[in-house]
Formats: sequence, structure tokens, C-alpha cells
Amino acid sequence: MGEVDAVIEVEGLRKVFRGFKSLKVGPLPIPWGQRLRVEAVAGIDLTVRRGEIYGFLGPNGAGKTTTIKMLMGLIRPSAGVMRIFGGAPDEIETRARIGYLPEQPYFYDYLRPREILDFFGKLFLMPRAAREARIDELLPLVGLEDSQNKKLREFSKGMLQRIGIAGALLNEPDLVVLDEPLSGLDPIGRKELRDIIVAQRDLGRTVFFSSHILSDIEMICDKVAIIDHGVIRAVGTLAELLDSEHLEVEIIVRGVSQEILRDRFASVARVERIGEYSRLIVGEGQSNDALRVILELGGHVEGVVRRRESLEDLFVRSAERRGPAVGEEGA
Repeated sequence: MGEVDAVIEVEGLRKVFRGFKSLKVGPLPIPWGQRLRVEAVAGIDLTVRRGEIYGFLGPNGAGKTTTIKMLMGLIRPSAGVMRIFGGAPDEIETRARIGYLPEQPYFYDYLRPREILDFFGKLFLMPRAAREARIDELLPLVGLEDSQNKKLREFSKGMLQRIGIAGALLNEPDLVVLDEPLSGLDPIGRKELRDIIVAQRDLGRTVFFSSHILSDIEMICDKVAIIDHGVIRAVGTLAELLDSEHLEVEIIVRGVSQEILRDRFASVARVERIGEYSRLIVGEGQSNDALRVILELGGHVEGVVRRRESLEDLFVRSAERRGPAVGEEGA
């Protein structure tokens, strides 16, 4: 640890939650019984460097939010070491350099956008003139310039997400941490947020964000880590992780039943239905034989596309489905 350009350093980070599994006796459960041990994060290592957009990818329940909450000092780790800007995450000087949007932010719903941002600015001890100038910059940036006079209780989920993003950028942080920032946004909103994230990198800031929306991570991230059941399954740049040698061929077929296609290609191809067409996905080495058999069967080939491994393919390959880390500790 202690790399010069490292913004976030995590080594052996673990979080174990303990509780009780209630036993049901009669109509009501009783709050005791079998003790449970759930290892939500199982000893992960991460290094996020200055100026990176770092995607933290995983399915729901993988350990993304638990990891971020430990980094933000909201829950204590069971073991491991964390450093942000080379210091402890809970130091005031460190926190002043961070902008954070939690997965489920809460806002005072009787306030208006400018009022809630002004409140956040006061927590950062920003002078009044600086607060007002920064708010004037941020409201147009997140698309809320025309909603300044609405109370937050009138906002949609997507609009609340936008005000949360503005709050995370208010103090012009060196590190922006966003937990599922694309949640609740429509396609236009997601495009706008991707542009905002890229703009932060262009300003020299570091962005660490979690998501399970693969396409957005693939578009903008310099580096990704895939976590599943509390374990890092893969980490690196997309160029390093995606198997450039793993080529497949997608063949669109008409005029041959899916039953016949599945019977003839059971061992070498995936067969899917697309309306009146069938789609065969075969390895590049089997494509010529597949095309020959389709023509022999009287089928019509409507299209042939070569494709490389995508982030979705990597995710399926890396995030192997294993049982959650749950153990019993006795009665």
C-alpha cells in the first residue's frame, strides 16, 4: 500500500454481519434461535488511482454498497485496511475532499433544490458567496434549472437522483463516490450523467461508482472490478479483462425450425428465437460448417455477424454463482 497516485487503497477488507434467525412458535416469531453469520465482504483488495473512472460492478447483494459504506465511514469493517488519499477515511481533512451519493439518499422533502444544496454547502463550511456561485453552476449541469421553485416532495425519483448528484459535486471534490447513481434515470438522464462523470475525470478528479448496468460501465470506465458474494472475481481495464481472442459468430436464419436447429447444433451452438427468425451463436471455428448445414437444410441466412466478448459476457464468466457466505454459529 502507499502508492503515490493511489486515491483509494483497500487491503483484506472484510465485513461480517451477525444476527439471529427467529424461530416461529405459534402465531408469532420469537427473537431468538439460531445465530447467523453473514460475510458480506470477504477480504477484498482494491486500488483506485488518481484520475480514473473506476466501475464497481456486481449483482444486487454482491457487497458493493457494504464496501462503499465502509469506505465512507458509515459502518465499521470486521478486518482489513482502508486508506483514502493516504490517510484514514474518517479524518476530517479526508472527508472534506470527498463527494458522496448513497444508494438511497434521503432529502428534507419540504426544501427546494437551492435550499438543500445551500444546507449541504454550510456543512462543508463553504462561504455564502461560494455556495451561491457553485449552486448556480450545478443546477443547470444536472438539469434542474427550471425546477428551482419546486419542493423536493414534488420531485420524481430521477429528479431526486439529480439533486443528489449535485450535492455530491458541491464541494468540488477530488474523489466522487457514487453508489448506483444511474438508478431511477431514464435513458436521456443516464446519458447526461455519463457525460457529467466523464467531465469530472477531465477536471482531474477520481470517480468511483457502483452499478449493475453493464452498458454504462463499458462506455466510460477506465478500470472495473467485479464483485460477487463479497469476493472480487475480476479486476483490471476492459482491454485486459475482455478476451479479444474469444470470437463468436451470430447467424440469423429463416426457414428452418428451431427444433431441427437445436438437434443439429446441440453441441456447438446456442439457438435463440427472434420473432420469425432463429439466431445461432457459434464459435468462429464452427461457423463455416454451420452455414453449410443450414443451406443443406433449405434454410435462408439473413445475416452473419462476428462479435468479440462483451462486458456482459465477462460478467457472466467472472461472477460465478456461488452460495452466499452464511454460516451457523450454534443455537
